[in-house]
Amino acid sequence: MRYYPVNLDIQNRKCLVVGGGSVGTRKVMTLLECGALVTVVSSDVAEDLLELAEKKMIELKRRPYESSDIDGMFLVIGATDNEELNRQINKDAEHQSKLCNIADRPEICNFVLPSIVNRGNLVIAISTTGKSPAFAKKMRQDLEKEFGEEYDEFLELMGAIRKKALSEKHEPEAHKHLFEQLINRGLVDMVRNNDKERINSLLLEIFGEGYRFEELMKAD
Repeated sequence: MRYYPVNLDIQNRKCLVVGGGSVGTRKVMTLLECGALVTVVSSDVAEDLLELAEKKMIELKRRPYESSDIDGMFLVIGATDNEELNRQINKDAEHQSKLCNIADRPEICNFVLPSIVNRGNLVIAISTTGKSPAFAKKMRQDLEKEFGEEYDEFLELMGAIRKKALSEKHEPEAHKHLFEQLINRGLVDMVRNNDKERINSLLLEIFGEGYRFEELMKAD
């Protein structure tokens, strides 16, 4: 296995995107969704990025890239159509031991970005190690049909149950079989169907009094 799978916490971390076109815009949007502090460097900038800069959601430097732009950055993304510039960005990032991705150039990246199914608390990443982005896209589309928005609410509920159980007295391992029961007995389907009566009945049976959907979701 060439790549080490990992989920990065980039909340409030400085991230640089070099390139202000459509590809750069997509990279910026994803970084912002994850709470990053984004700087964009590009002479040419798409309208969406200009609007983000006007709203102070990103820092925009409308000029050519300079090697010093990497200073202080946690993560660097090159999103230009200039091969020489992309390689320079990678070289600069490697020199400072920065995380660096060059769009569509896995051979000059130290990490690659997977295709993502995003359902809030559920994130499924698909990678073909750069061999076939088209197949990764097809896999993502198939998984999006299988995993709907109900999985976000389901995981919110599971997290709230776990938090309450841990606050009372139990160790995490002591709950393992209880959570497996919730899953195996169709809690996801109940959430999908908004069947609160059945959810509360199942929670009462497995965890006892004090575990009700409405209170758990409010508390979390």
